[in-house]
Amino acid sequence: MAFTGRFVIAVALGIVPVVYFNDASAAWWWLLALLVLCIVDIAIAGSPRRLALQRELPGALRLGETTSARVYLTNTGRRRVRAIVRDGWQPSAGAGPRTQRVSVPAGERRVITTTLTPFRRGERRAHHVTVRSFGPLGLLARQASIAAPGSIKVLPPFNARKHLPSRLARLRELDGASSVMVRGQGTEFDSLRDYVRGDDVRSIDWRATARRSDLVVRTWRPERDRRVVIIIDSGRTSAARIDNEPRLDTAFESALLLAALATKAGDRVDLVIYDRRVRGRVQGATGPELMNRMVTSMATVEPELIEMDWTVVPGLVRSITSSRALVVLCTSIDAPGASRGLLGVLPELAKKHLVVVSSVTDPSVLATAAQRSDRREVYLAAAAERALLDQARVSAAIRQSGADVVTGAPAELPPALADRYIALKAAGRL
Repeated sequence: MAFTGRFVIAVALGIVPVVYFNDASAAWWWLLALLVLCIVDIAIAGSPRRLALQRELPGALRLGETTSARVYLTNTGRRRVRAIVRDGWQPSAGAGPRTQRVSVPAGERRVITTTLTPFRRGERRAHHVTVRSFGPLGLLARQASIAAPGSIKVLPPFNARKHLPSRLARLRELDGASSVMVRGQGTEFDSLRDYVRGDDVRSIDWRATARRSDLVVRTWRPERDRRVVIIIDSGRTSAARIDNEPRLDTAFESALLLAALATKAGDRVDLVIYDRRVRGRVQGATGPELMNRMVTSMATVEPELIEMDWTVVPGLVRSITSSRALVVLCTSIDAPGASRGLLGVLPELAKKHLVVVSSVTDPSVLATAAQRSDRREVYLAAAAERALLDQARVSAAIRQSGADVVTGAPAELPPALADRYIALKAAGRL
């Protein structure tokens, strides 16, 4: 049972006869009458538990998008239900409006629509619907929370897809669609053409030259069906927020853009999200299925406040492929101590694979290092410089281990990683 504003006003009106008649017993008679009215009012009110609820939800949506969730209320009782209804979504679902008024006659059905704009990735849940049913006088209300479980999966937004058209154009040029051919180790023979000044003499096909009495060179195109293995660190360092975005979400954006680019290039992409156990895994998928499985796998993964176990990573890569591959490690390289495990496994990985370490950097550190107008800012700048030196030391150690490093701010890292992939293709290293 719940009291309403009308009930409070009605109680306050009991003071009027006391003041007018100067008789305190008048207040008691007023309260007695009000009590009778409340009993009648709540007895006539429809029971909220006579409402049968049915949810209608979309399967999934991307972070930042808006969708509608519907709840159908069917009155199985004999009295009309005049009620205020609140759909109990968790706050991060961005549900609105908070409450809605509804009147459901006996035997009929009504629908309430809640607009959802989630501001966190993952599975957003609603456990119940709260119904507050009023009588015709609106003095008291019968309230009940009715179980109506539902959930919606909020996928990564993939904002980096805006960089995909320009990278695909560069990839088409590299692949020969714009008559641009490259030569390098590990490339496939494409065709023969006449020699022009500036061509590598090692590309000359002497047999074809002898037949035509003219210098002829081979043209090459990047190999297809190469392996790209993406390992995403979901340990404690991935929980840090940079530019109001967790490191893990930036790693997801980078992985999605790289996977979309690589699958268009004809390469095979595999994904593992790991800290001390596998949080998500995608293997054997291509094209639209690959992207769908990747975003679905990423949607419910949250950073774990435990240290990443890098010793398992070489075994994970071996379980995916036994041939040479591009192995992309999405992690943090902020401090030498925290990166000790990563540096320990890089030589083993780099012996057989082409390894790239992708790490997001904090642009506020660069801004802090440049501000030195007073004593406080000088101390902060010194700390920022120390952090930048630590990152440089770790990057140098990674390169000494035979791997490559790609760093950038959250908005810059996904296209930077895609550019490095294209550069490796152009150099014939992949």
